[in-house]
Amino acid sequence: MSKTPNGLDPALAERFTAIVGERYAVRQGPDIEPYVHEPRGLFTGATSLVLRPGSVEEVSAIMKLATQTRTPVVPQGGNTGLVGGQVPDRSGGEVVLSLSRLNRIREIDPVSNTVIAEAGVVLDQLHHAADAVDRLYPLSLASQGSCQIGGNLSSNAGGTAVLAYGNARELCLGVEVVLPTGEVLDDLRKLKKDNTGYDLKNLFVGAEGTLGVITAAVLKLYPKPKGREVAWVGLPSAEAALGLLNTAQDLGGGALTAFELIGRIPMEFAMRHIPDARPPLEGDWDWQVLMEISSGRSAEDARTLIEDILSSGFEAGQVGDAAIAASVGHANEFWRLREMLPETQKAEGASIKHDISVPVASIPAFIEQAGKAVASISPEARVVCFGHMGDGNLHYNVSQPVGLGGEAFLALYRRMNDAVHDVVRGFNGSISAEHGIGQLKRDELIATAPPVAIELMRRVKAVFDPAGIMNPGKVI
Repeated sequence: MSKTPNGLDPALAERFTAIVGERYAVRQGPDIEPYVHEPRGLFTGATSLVLRPGSVEEVSAIMKLATQTRTPVVPQGGNTGLVGGQVPDRSGGEVVLSLSRLNRIREIDPVSNTVIAEAGVVLDQLHHAADAVDRLYPLSLASQGSCQIGGNLSSNAGGTAVLAYGNARELCLGVEVVLPTGEVLDDLRKLKKDNTGYDLKNLFVGAEGTLGVITAAVLKLYPKPKGREVAWVGLPSAEAALGLLNTAQDLGGGALTAFELIGRIPMEFAMRHIPDARPPLEGDWDWQVLMEISSGRSAEDARTLIEDILSSGFEAGQVGDAAIAASVGHANEFWRLREMLPETQKAEGASIKHDISVPVASIPAFIEQAGKAVASISPEARVVCFGHMGDGNLHYNVSQPVGLGGEAFLALYRRMNDAVHDVVRGFNGSISAEHGIGQLKRDELIATAPPVAIELMRRVKAVFDPAGIMNPGKVI
């Protein structure tokens, strides 16, 4: 690769720029800053060139030139990732490939219940397009106003609806991918059943841009629910929450579309830092749950289901108190509280975050053991535990003790991280449930995953990316 101390060789930068045109190449100044920082400020990189292609053909030409010149390329969508997978390194020699201009919805087919969306389509844009044809695209994320479909697929995004609909991988039927060589894999088929060889799309979904550039995808749509009810529930323990989850699944089946567990401390943060926030329930609860029921039959059916679930929960001693949203606006208030929980931690100082999953049945035991592990390192640290209990994914975050400086607390990062993840592994869980590996968890993945698994990943990487230019330093 031709490179100077300040980034790419100018002549090579000109060759790349010629592919997209000067207007769609960002080279310097404040315009480049949004592409080299990630949301939490954990990773800051540098680049001397951001390319914003407007077609698959331009992406192909960029990748072909990158392989020929061995120029590293970092694909980037809405830049909402939380593990640094979309951020260039500090050398200035990596080209950032922004997919934001590939933002067309090529086709929406309500009969087949599919949509073909390009990588730069913003998730909210897709929600509105599906709604316009009386369909639902169920992927739901706090960042849905800015995250993009390509990034959702590359990170195999999860969110609050995984319990009922699965994560991004389960919602994808086919992909269009530009390989590092510039070749284009066109696998945009709307088939739910296809047993013709290896399922290549699933190598790219979740690969975090290390194998190729997703430029479009066929995604599943669903009929819109005819009834929706949301309840906020107070419970005495995590064990009671697990019991209520089982009750809700027994009675509601597939109608249970969300089951979010929230601990005492994140609710305290929410009441302090969310403007105009009101507690959904009276009283002081160690654990609370946000539960949603969606019925394909009627609003009355949804109401009956949620009332039956809560009544059974009261009788079983699982539920201490509950409030059913009285309107759509009231339900949205409940969801606003849940979705703003990550933001409220910032106002409380430094935090050490963990995106973990364990078997659903093990969640209460995990919470107990992880709490002891945290206390052994920082007895006054505040555990901020919330997340998608229905699919076993908890955001198990630890905020600095009151009175301790943030820098002193973050000095405990590695010890705290190792302690919590050791508990996770004790339950045969995962250290990354939905955020991915990126830079943040790469070394830990390599050190703790089965050696055969790491070696197989490296072999796959070498086959798809022999020049080693695709998002280097990420995942493996």
